[in-house]
Amino acid sequence: MATMPLHRHVPGRSSRPGGLRRAAHRLLVLVAAAAVGAGLLSAPAHAEPSVEEIERQIDKQWQQLEPTIEQYNKVRSQLKVNRKKSADLQKKIQPLALEAELAMNRVADLASRYYVNGPSQEIGAVLLNAKPDLLGEQMAMLERLAAYERQQLESVMKVRKKYDTQKAKLDALIADQEAKEKQLAAKKKQIDAKIKQLERSLPVTTVKTTNCPTINGVVSAAARTAIKVACAQVGKPYVWGATGPNSFDCSGLTQYAYKAAGIYLTHFTGAQWNEGKAISRSEARPGDLVFFRSDLSHVGLYLGNNLMVHAPRAGKPVNVSPITTMPIAGFRRPG
Repeated sequence: MATMPLHRHVPGRSSRPGGLRRAAHRLLVLVAAAAVGAGLLSAPAHAEPSVEEIERQIDKQWQQLEPTIEQYNKVRSQLKVNRKKSADLQKKIQPLALEAELAMNRVADLASRYYVNGPSQEIGAVLLNAKPDLLGEQMAMLERLAAYERQQLESVMKVRKKYDTQKAKLDALIADQEAKEKQLAAKKKQIDAKIKQLERSLPVTTVKTTNCPTINGVVSAAARTAIKVACAQVGKPYVWGATGPNSFDCSGLTQYAYKAAGIYLTHFTGAQWNEGKAISRSEARPGDLVFFRSDLSHVGLYLGNNLMVHAPRAGKPVNVSPITTMPIAGFRRPG
């Protein structure tokens, strides 16, 4: 029996048919990996909007919201006036309604007596119980009485109709304004929600308050809390020895702000100087304490950009001021 000759392996070639494909696949993987590493095949990165861009979007939304708010205020003020007019008319209508009801009852009573007794019996009663020459006068009196009742009723109903007409117009106007009020309130709510959504997209390190400028890059959570609390006190009076919540002196304000962040500072500038870590002016960041004069007699909460929030002196409330108005002694970082 003949045997099949053994196949020889040719140098440089794969002994299996799929070897070439696998080698090519590995080469493609290596090329792709190199391309990704070089940034050639990476997905396009979408940069997060900057704080300034978010602020511009908030301003744009606010431009839409402010006219809506003023229109809402206008409709509400008109509603208040018209509701008062409607209530005043209602007060006038009530006695007229009672007067009309009484007049109607008198006419109805007169009519029922004529219906039950009949005109002939009425005349008969007059003939039997009165002198003949008084008959015409009695009948005329009955006619005048009925005419008077009708006239009184007509007069009352005429006046009531006038007020009813006016009130109907006011009620229709009020209903229309209430519908507008609901529409404006819904629109305001929608825009307000958009603004809140944009504010939530601000970086965590951004501190945005009503009374202070927007501050970026506040890394410390304690500093963020202290800044928000201190800024919320802007406008409150300076009172010597006060530590809040209704009035403050300078070290009382910084103590109050950092107490909210869980850091206790002594109510005394000299002690607060020693309770914080010394920071150079070039390294100072928002939330640090800035001290003034060689005797450390004044302290404020630094906001960055050469600004601070502080309780300046008697007669001046808590406010935001430049730190350049007094000689700076140095900066300290609580915590």
